[in-house]
Order: sequence, then structure tokens, then C-alpha cells
Amino acid sequence: GSRTLERTGLGPAVREAAAAGRPVMGICLGLQLLFERSEEGDVAGLGLLPGHVRKFAAAQMVDAAGERIKVPHMGWNTVRLRTDAAGAAHPVFEGIAQDDFFYFVHSYHPAPADDAVVIGETDYLGVRFPAVVGRDNVVATQFHPEKSGASGLRVYANFLRLARERGSIAPAAASR
Repeated sequence: GSRTLERTGLGPAVREAAAAGRPVMGICLGLQLLFERSEEGDVAGLGLLPGHVRKFAAAQMVDAAGERIKVPHMGWNTVRLRTDAAGAAHPVFEGIAQDDFFYFVHSYHPAPADDAVVIGETDYLGVRFPAVVGRDNVVATQFHPEKSGASGLRVYANFLRLARERGSIAPAAASR
């Protein structure tokens, strides 16, 4: 995780890229590393997004019938994208339907200190958590786009297209 990023020099490189306005994308653990701190090993993250990462709390992981919910969260689940006043989702999700399915494998989830960084959320049997976060030229998904079929591949394609065409993945109003 973050210790490896620091040891290899990748941590400073990612921070420098983000500070320079270059597009940065995190996937699963990559999303978690963007925050300030993680309960997994109680380690510092890259600090690109405010907040921390926490394990699904055992007390939370009970459904309406009192049955324990399995952790890790593994499998297909929907993502509810937040939209702007015009009804548009983040540009990385252009052409992807609201509540589309994506593939998850994780035991930890982000707890942002600023709700404005939440781009999309998922409900895992009554436990709601941010599934997509970002700010400026940083975007990250808790799900695995590469395992999420056509919609996941579209996320990657949109990210690459925006980075190539505009040099920015930020929503148009934010990139001005």
C-alpha cells in the first residue's frame, strides 16, 4: 500500500502529478491510497483527498433480518452517480447509465471529510458508501472497471479521451 508507494518513490510522483494538474486515476486500493489515512495498518495515505478509509464495521454489517452481511463485498453492484444542476454526471461517466452495475472486491471503503469529493455511491445490503470519488484532475473508483464489462471499459476510455483531448478530466466548470 502506501508504504510501498513511499519506498519506491511512486507516492511523491503521484502527488507531483496531481499537483501539476495531470489526470490521476485510482482503482480499488488506488482509491483508498488517495485519502489521508487508512485503518488498514493505520497508515498515512497520499493525502490528495480529505478523509480516511475504514473497514466495514461489524456492527453495520447486519441486514434487516439480523443476518450478517459478508465481508469482503464481492460481486456486482450498482453505482448511483451524483449529477450537477444540468443533470450531468462526472465526465468520466459519460455514456454510462445511472445505477449501472460494476464489479467490487473490497473490505474497506472511503469516509471522505468533504462530501463534495463523492461522485457516486453504492448500497451494499443497506450499507451506503462512496464508490467513486474525485476532485479536479483526480478520480478514483472503489470498483474494478477492468472486471465491469462494457461500462467499466467505458470509464477507462472516457478517462483516456478526456486526458488526451482536454488534458483534464475535471467537469468543464471545474477546469476553467
